[in-house]
Amino acid sequence: MAMLQFFIAVDVTVVNVALPSIGADFGVDGHALVWVVVGYTITGGGLLMFGGRLGDVLGRRRILLFGTALFGAASLLAGLAPSFAVLVTARLLQGAGEAIALPAAMAVVVLMFPEGPRRSRALGVWAAVASCGLVLGFVVSGIITELLGWRWIFLVSVPFMLVVLAAAAILVPSERPAGPAPLDLPGSLLLVAAPLLFTLGVIEAGEADRTLPLAALVGAVAAGALFVRVERRSRNPLVPLRFFRNRPRVLANLATALLSAALSTSFLLFTYYLQDRLGAGPLQAGLTMLPLAVSLIAASVLVPRLLGRWGARTCVLAGIGFTMLAMAAIALVSSLGAPGLAMIPAMVLIAAGMGFGIVGLQYVAVTGVTEDHAGIASGVQRAADQLGGSTGITLYVGIGSAPALDGIDPFLASSLLAVAGLAAAGCVAWWISLPAAVMEKPLG
Repeated sequence: MAMLQFFIAVDVTVVNVALPSIGADFGVDGHALVWVVVGYTITGGGLLMFGGRLGDVLGRRRILLFGTALFGAASLLAGLAPSFAVLVTARLLQGAGEAIALPAAMAVVVLMFPEGPRRSRALGVWAAVASCGLVLGFVVSGIITELLGWRWIFLVSVPFMLVVLAAAAILVPSERPAGPAPLDLPGSLLLVAAPLLFTLGVIEAGEADRTLPLAALVGAVAAGALFVRVERRSRNPLVPLRFFRNRPRVLANLATALLSAALSTSFLLFTYYLQDRLGAGPLQAGLTMLPLAVSLIAASVLVPRLLGRWGARTCVLAGIGFTMLAMAAIALVSSLGAPGLAMIPAMVLIAAGMGFGIVGLQYVAVTGVTEDHAGIASGVQRAADQLGGSTGITLYVGIGSAPALDGIDPFLASSLLAVAGLAAAGCVAWWISLPAAVMEKPLG
């Protein structure tokens, strides 16, 4: 499960450093290249709850195998893509494979470990693997792009997906499916359409023709409103309304979206600063990100121990605070035009923010779930993470780089917007509370 999580996380960020090479090969500009990044995360995030429901209805082992196979096949297609359109299609299919496989994988982890210290430790490993995959995606992309070419950033995961398929078939126990049940496909498609249209509207907002961005933003609002209406009338909605009666779970998912928005923005700002502002090559940019990965490993060891002693809310608030300091450091370094090594303190703070914040929020989001709804809980949590990250990049970086703010350092503007979002996340996290019995034993 951790191997699958790692390579899915790697594919979220692995294209960032390789984007200039991809654009040069296919002759496309920056606006088109954005879809190679957000197409994967939005499609994956939008379909995650549908994937979680599939696992609950049809059996997690079966859905895990199918989603992993789809992700591996899409990775192969991306690496062999003869055109830019095929590459974007492959990225969309990768997102679909992630959405199907990952909730089933997380549900397996949750159900194998009881609530308390053992589950905290397991989720700490799970979150650490995801975090390291996100960061190492930059490093791996830089090394592979410079030495082998950008196509291998996709092809390298194919043999590992074959290993995951074989291991899951042997190690993951099969279970009896819940039986035939209607699946909310219209709701899933609307949940993908709304953020895609929103992204299109924000990205194109600075162009001379304002018809397309306006129409896209209106379409995004319409798709969102229609999604709510469909969910209310559906006999079997993506997320049953009773799921939202658990206040800590709702607050945890909202805080996850807000925190992930800032974390994803920081990754992109690191890359832009190193390559665009300082002119670093793919390999140099990737290696400069290495301290972030090392810090994440350290945080993954420390946080599970503190989670049992401090409680989830304290850890989450600490993570949000560390991330706010990191965004302030990014703004300061960019304003001074300092060398790339000056970003290391910000990278360490981002690692602490991810370690404390995401692990704590994941624990709250799956606390109290039953076997029948483990897939839904993990799907909602992951969807909040990915859609929050995609929306953050679109909003913070899009607005921070908009022509209307010409004369203001885009790194400063984007960082301040992220800090405002984190302040909202802190207010949400403040109201999170769990029964004392859940966290009564310290970890380690």
